[in-house]
Amino acid sequence: MSDTRPDEAASPIPGERPRVVLGVTGGIAAYKAAELLRRFTESGHDVTVVPTAAALQFVGAPTWSALSGKPVATDVWTDVHQVPHVRIGQEADLVVVAPATADLLAQAAHGLAGDLLTNTLLTARCPVVFAPAMHTEMWEHPATRANVATLRARGNLVVEPAEGRLTGKDTGKGRLPDPAEIYEFCSEVLARSTSGASLAQDLLDRDVVVSAGGTREYLDPVRFLGNRSSGLQGYALARAAAARGARVTLVAANVALPDPAGVKVIPVETTAELRAQVLAAAPGADAIVMAAAPADFTPSEVSEAKIKKAADGSVPPLRLRQNPDILREISAERVRPGSVIVGFAAETGDHTGTVLELGRAKLERKGCDLLVVNDVSGGAVFGSPDNEAVILTADGASVEVPSGSKGRLAHRIWDEVAARMTVSASAEPTI
Repeated sequence: MSDTRPDEAASPIPGERPRVVLGVTGGIAAYKAAELLRRFTESGHDVTVVPTAAALQFVGAPTWSALSGKPVATDVWTDVHQVPHVRIGQEADLVVVAPATADLLAQAAHGLAGDLLTNTLLTARCPVVFAPAMHTEMWEHPATRANVATLRARGNLVVEPAEGRLTGKDTGKGRLPDPAEIYEFCSEVLARSTSGASLAQDLLDRDVVVSAGGTREYLDPVRFLGNRSSGLQGYALARAAAARGARVTLVAANVALPDPAGVKVIPVETTAELRAQVLAAAPGADAIVMAAAPADFTPSEVSEAKIKKAADGSVPPLRLRQNPDILREISAERVRPGSVIVGFAAETGDHTGTVLELGRAKLERKGCDLLVVNDVSGGAVFGSPDNEAVILTADGASVEVPSGSKGRLAHRIWDEVAARMTVSASAEPTI
């Protein structure tokens, strides 16, 4: 993998800005695409906006022109001497359609070319990302699901829509993901494409579970035992898996981050809640990555009222009991045969061994397939956008991942997971 970060992705042609085509279709969420456009332009991308005629009913051409610095057209006849219906797609490094309506998905799946955007989709040979937005009934309709399956089978990336408030009083699945998260998703795709890394959807149709953040163990209604985990690495893992085609369930413990695009997020607080959600998802998971930092201990008793200071200065005793070892539990039970289980170890090293020695002992004790070992001496890693690690494998190998973005480490971890999934699948007997 290249050291290039998603927000610093370079164009395949040295010295040129990455060329992004932003397609906008006629849905109420079209106004959110303006924020996505701003993120692309302010991070140095060369963006061409291609709205449909219906999209201009929601956001006018002057807005797109002003934000992109380029004229906007919807048909193939404007500047016809430049052959835009072919050129725009051919020259793009990435095409993203946000929002993508049910109508646009149907046109793209069937290869229709009635306007400039659909022509661009047919001529593009770069990664194509669709971010659907529509009412829940439209998203769940068999026709839409078939169109999405067709697009994914051709190598296109279709981001799962978010759940929440839709038009009017309606709520449900079909909401356009947060523009910041669509941008991060696209940046992951563009970074892998421009660095020469494989864009194969090696996790397509796989179900993966990722845990993130740090659990809280309450002493009373106000106080709790916790840790410094920010959830950034877990969220990077979820985002990377979605970009590689997986259906992702993210169990997030006390994380103050926006939901990654295309990811199902289940918020939890305590280790017991984290364990319950992971165990519930385990039977259907092809891979489980335990990036969360669950508390090792929990109070034996929880006070129903806030614990008060004693007048004599005495300190009430704190009795703890050990929490269940979730990683060891799911590794031992292997509810789904052939599943790949990954653990994390935040180590500092001590008189009993070095960071890697302690990591290797933990890998054997936990029984997982991979263990990602972080040296957190001095508080390193926590809350940082960067990370470095050593991935230890159950067969005795190790993979060093030098310092870089947490997204980069996430993809390296999924490389190892995908390789083991392939081996597992090829080992299965045929009937």
